[in-house]
Amino acid sequence: MADATARYPLLHRRRRRSRLRLPRIGNRVRLIAAMVLVLMLVLGGIVLAQRRAPVDPVRLLADARTTLAAGNYSAARSNAQAALAADPSLSAAQVVLARAYLELDDGLAAEAALARAVDTGAAPARLHALRAQARLLQGDAAGARAEAALAPPADRADAQRIAARALAVEGRPVEAQDALLAVLATDPNNVRGWTDLGRLRLTLGDVAGADVAAARAVAADARMPAALVLRGEIVRRRYGLVAALPWFAAARARDAFYYPALIAAAETLGDAGRNADMLAATRAALAVRPGDPRALYLQAVMAARAGQRDLARAMLDHGGDRAGVPGAVWLGALLDYQAGRYERANAGLRALVAAQPMNVAVRRMLAASLARSGDARAALDMLRPIMVRADADGYALRLAGRSAEMTGDRTAAARLIDRVAFGVNGAATPFATEDGIGALAAAKAGVPGDPAYAVGLIRGLVGAGDRAGALAQAQGLARATPGAAAAHLAVGDVLVAGGRYGEAAAAYARAADLSFDEPTMLRLVEALGRANRPADAATTLALYLSQNPQTLTARALLGHWQVAAGQWDAAIETLEGVRARIGNRDVALLVDLARAYAGDGDGAVARIYGAAAYALAPMTPAVVDAYGWAAHVDGDAAAARVLLDKARTLAPGDRAIAAHLAALRAAVGA
Repeated sequence: MADATARYPLLHRRRRRSRLRLPRIGNRVRLIAAMVLVLMLVLGGIVLAQRRAPVDPVRLLADARTTLAAGNYSAARSNAQAALAADPSLSAAQVVLARAYLELDDGLAAEAALARAVDTGAAPARLHALRAQARLLQGDAAGARAEAALAPPADRADAQRIAARALAVEGRPVEAQDALLAVLATDPNNVRGWTDLGRLRLTLGDVAGADVAAARAVAADARMPAALVLRGEIVRRRYGLVAALPWFAAARARDAFYYPALIAAAETLGDAGRNADMLAATRAALAVRPGDPRALYLQAVMAARAGQRDLARAMLDHGGDRAGVPGAVWLGALLDYQAGRYERANAGLRALVAAQPMNVAVRRMLAASLARSGDARAALDMLRPIMVRADADGYALRLAGRSAEMTGDRTAAARLIDRVAFGVNGAATPFATEDGIGALAAAKAGVPGDPAYAVGLIRGLVGAGDRAGALAQAQGLARATPGAAAAHLAVGDVLVAGGRYGEAAAAYARAADLSFDEPTMLRLVEALGRANRPADAATTLALYLSQNPQTLTARALLGHWQVAAGQWDAAIETLEGVRARIGNRDVALLVDLARAYAGDGDGAVARIYGAAAYALAPMTPAVVDAYGWAAHVDGDAAAARVLLDKARTLAPGDRAIAAHLAALRAAVGA
């Protein structure tokens, strides 16, 4: 056996060893494992690469100062806050944060940051000018001037500038302007001083002076959003909506969250009819200032235009106090009136009349609301300044007639209804004032640098029949304040009252160069038309519409000029667009539509519009003539003859009526 084992080694006994048998790993599993390993390595690398470096508050403070100087105040605020989060004891960052808050018009937050700056070691003496501005932004003008007086010589320019702004807030604009000019005399490149001066001059109506100041501010530092916004506002007033938009865009390019630029752009875009862009701008403004009344008002306007009255009301209510936004008060009153809440509408409209006593539209609206609420006598009192005018509109006269009838005065009601039937028989004149000449002269003497008081005296003199005295006062005002549009308007108004339309047109043109708004445009177009300069009137109107495409008054006037020029198709398109917005109660619009359709050969439609105008003003020669000519075009010679004879009786010297009557006789052979 031993031999056998020696020969056959496999017969040797072996100790058995236990083995761990692993399953075979296929190629796919190996590939997946490798991919997982690579992915883990990549993710680890990314984590290591993105590991935040230690926060450097000094670097963040430097970034805050850089962005503040560049006009990006929102970024400066964020950078300063980040620096303070890293090092709360950094007093310099608190000062930069306060400056950013001041540029963003947040006086309360700025004063809190200044208090923390003092607590962390900042020198209180160097903060008086900043604290003065913070107090002013919170409405404490006296406190602002007190703080400014404590500023050291190194901060004297800023302190004097803030003190000047406080004087303006206290109702001392002439002293404020002199103080700002003194600052600029010693520091001619003070961009904030020029901006404050431009803003003050614009408030005083000195548009040309404001434009000069704004241009100097932008030239001194084109990075300052406040100067860019001011320039845009002046361009909007002088040249129109579209021309102003690039300036607001430039301010937003400096600071995308700068509220004044956002809200100015939103208002301008809305007036220009760019609703989608306006909505985006208001949303951005609300992101900066949640619940902002001005932004919510603009959104409410858009909702009201779309017929969503409940949504418009909800937005206005969400905006809270609307006292600082006259347009919001007006819209709220209109929505209340439409909903039958007349007493609530009366409250808002009374506040507007108190602030704007010469606003005819507000007076009419309040009178209508008062009449609906049952106070007919108050409605008559509200309409009286309109009723005494020769150019009183038919709606106001009808409303006054109904109110007089409600009080039992049927004789007065009949006289008013007769005036409606005969239509407007006089030219537009300056709005009368109830104050005496002595009181108006005393008010003007009390504030010699404010053109508003001088205009009040001029209106009083016109109302008293002293046109020579009024013209002398107006021309003196224009010489003293050549940059104030109101002064040139006053000259034009006095000249119109005397029938001197050519000279008035020149005065209105000077006013339009300073403030090309709707009232100025309407005055200029009317004066040019009466001076027999239709081409110039049409050019003026076209220029205005190029910048203000949504204004209904200007579009209706454009349609009138298109009718006069025989552009029938264009006139129909223009006038029908206006009618779709304002309805069928405007006599002049209906007359123009009747003439346009008649000129286009559509007598049936022309006759419908002529009949509608005739129902509103059956004794107005132009209405009767338009209705008669429409009947002629429609083939009804008998009706046309009756109407045109009536028109000739009402206005025997009217050449247009005589021409229509002659054409009718030639057509029928009689």
